[in-house]
Amino acid sequence: MTTSTRGAGKTPAVLVLEDGRSFRGRAYGAVGETFGEAVFNTGMTGYQETLTDPSYHRQVVVMTAPHVGNTGVNDEDDESKKIWVAGYVVRDPARVPSNWRSRRSLDEELVHQGIVGISGIDTRALTRHLRERGAMRVGIFSGNAIADDGMLLAKVRQGAEMVGANLSAEVATTEAYVVPAIGTKRFTVAAIDLGIKGMTPRRMAERGIEVHVLPATATAEEVYAVNPDGVFLSNGPGDPATADLTVIKAVLERKTPLFGICFGNQLLGRSLGFGTYKLKYGHRGINQPVQDRTTGKVEVTAHNHGFAVDAPLDKVSDTPYGRAEVSHVCLNDNVVEGLQLLDQPAFSVQYHPEAAAGPHDAAYLFDRFVELMEGQRA
Repeated sequence: MTTSTRGAGKTPAVLVLEDGRSFRGRAYGAVGETFGEAVFNTGMTGYQETLTDPSYHRQVVVMTAPHVGNTGVNDEDDESKKIWVAGYVVRDPARVPSNWRSRRSLDEELVHQGIVGISGIDTRALTRHLRERGAMRVGIFSGNAIADDGMLLAKVRQGAEMVGANLSAEVATTEAYVVPAIGTKRFTVAAIDLGIKGMTPRRMAERGIEVHVLPATATAEEVYAVNPDGVFLSNGPGDPATADLTVIKAVLERKTPLFGICFGNQLLGRSLGFGTYKLKYGHRGINQPVQDRTTGKVEVTAHNHGFAVDAPLDKVSDTPYGRAEVSHVCLNDNVVEGLQLLDQPAFSVQYHPEAAAGPHDAAYLFDRFVELMEGQRA
């Protein structure tokens, strides 16, 4: 929970990790206290998209880029209706934003939305600590929230773990809505919102797809009520082991073309019978190298995940829905980055092909989804 008041700038602040290490700096954004899981993002751009990505719900994001806030905040680049990060950590915030689209400073936006942050700390040392020890619970305290270090550490250790957290319904839409196709409508897709980013249905709309965005709690009957040519599983926060797989299995049984990203990749993996596990510190940023094993090409991709699918890299697996194989792999650590079924039209990737912000190497995956729907229709 976050409590906040105005008055950042030179206000003292302290960041406390659950293993007892602490960093002292200045308040950035709102003043008060906040708790979450400490993770780091390696992107050098796109902080506005990061802040408004629902997948960061209940996470305190450490930016490895030392200078943050240069371009301020605009009214066009948000990926959802609010900032979702639980807290924000930067080394050297911009004093004055400079961009023709800027409407206000990042600090002002954080204050406005009550996001407690900290600046002026050694984010390089903090990131190295998280790489060595792993993502962990953290608290940021500033102003009147600062107390005895032992008391602050006790508060941090009372926080919830990310393992076992069921968070999709907390960030997803509660009412279905439609993103119309741009130009001639070619297909209808039912997109299950597990924490969807705004750019994702837009990328499909650009390809002539009418996207019906449905709540995370949508039933199979509600999915098929829109008469979809395909079903999309979005990104989202939390532990995939907590998710209900009933709808996904119904889609697989009906052999409707299926495309999942990020959290959706993990849910497809679990539906096929694979396990999932928590990564030591995850992949977060817009510079992760992934190889598409179906083409041999290497893509630079946008990531935000702390869990991964446990599937064999070098063999075809038998599943209740036919044969499956790993289609993509991270070249940094051999983590599974994609799955595909060989006997029906379903595939997924662990990263973000909508790339907001980020490289567009993986945009072809939306075209691959279109090809699956074309093939099914034929």
